[in-house]
Amino acid sequence: MTLKIMTVKQLAEKVLNKEHLFILDVRNESDFQDWKVEGENFEYLNIPYFELLDGIDEIADKVPRDQDVLVICAKGGSSEFVGEELIDAGFDHIYTLEDGMKAWSELLKKVKVYEDDHMKVFQFIRVGKGCLSYMIVSDQEALLVDPARFVNDYVKVAEEEGAKITHIVDSHLHADHISGGNMLAEMTGAKYYLMKSEGAVFNFEALEDHEKIGFKQVQLEVLAVKTPGHTPGSVSFLVNDKLLFSGDTIFISGLGRPDLGNKVREWANDLYNSVHNKVAEIADDVIVIPGHFADLDAEINSDGYIGDTLGNIRKRNEKMFTTPKEEFISSVEKSASSVKPPNFEEIVAINRGVEKVDSDKMQELEIGPNRCAVHHGV
Repeated sequence: MTLKIMTVKQLAEKVLNKEHLFILDVRNESDFQDWKVEGENFEYLNIPYFELLDGIDEIADKVPRDQDVLVICAKGGSSEFVGEELIDAGFDHIYTLEDGMKAWSELLKKVKVYEDDHMKVFQFIRVGKGCLSYMIVSDQEALLVDPARFVNDYVKVAEEEGAKITHIVDSHLHADHISGGNMLAEMTGAKYYLMKSEGAVFNFEALEDHEKIGFKQVQLEVLAVKTPGHTPGSVSFLVNDKLLFSGDTIFISGLGRPDLGNKVREWANDLYNSVHNKVAEIADDVIVIPGHFADLDAEINSDGYIGDTLGNIRKRNEKMFTTPKEEFISSVEKSASSVKPPNFEEIVAINRGVEKVDSDKMQELEIGPNRCAVHHGV
């Protein structure tokens, strides 16, 4: 019997296929409680690694012998040690997650959202982090929406599609992960668009100056023109009247949290105006594809991507679209969370271009869940 390796891609397939898996997580309890691999049919046992240094006797009767067991730690080393201990104790079907939660945080899974004669749209699901990014391909050109820092992944997909990345847009200044927008623009020469009000210090095209961005057979409308709320510079993008890239303004089952700038009432008012005045004008059959998901099992649809028609979202979250203004703002204030995205101030500084860090530091800063949605249905 030998210890087997499971890659994050293999683990993601188990999550998406809703397979059964027993997970032995050997990180500290606080880390496990804060963020773990989520699977609808997963079982969990959390025992910190340091409690198993003298052997696995205390968990021998808690770990199943007749099914696959995946041992997980932060970076892979501790789980290998525990996995080998289990093998030595006569357990079979023992796997360790290659590179641990670090690698789980960085996996991007590509799925196709939409295709017609004018464009093809891909969603990149960052399964372990809850972040979503997009590529629109039209006539050998590609536009990216909210790209993560894994720039080579997008370049590779564009090359596979026979396209060149020519346009990049960020819906807002992200607080839970590091944007790849500026890095990709420098790498590819693409035009990079961001709201000037977000305070970035590098070169970019200000979205305030663009009601529409056109390329090939695509018209990307910078919605109405702005949809603030999550941050003061949040925007949504309506593409060919077919798809609404809603950023962190509207999710499949809720709204973006407007409390990260310590101006919750002011920004909740902006969010109300965005939802009730701007989004209200959009047709029910438009497909909403957001910047994050909260619950993969609940939000992924039968086509394998996270998205739904605006009409279905309106029905599911009717109160969100019908609550009177003062009640809406009061409800958002009450639901505002004191728990901020991990390291969000430093991440924001990096995304503004005010601070520069290496890839190891970026990786360290991003470990943990996204916390960009704070309420569902108001």
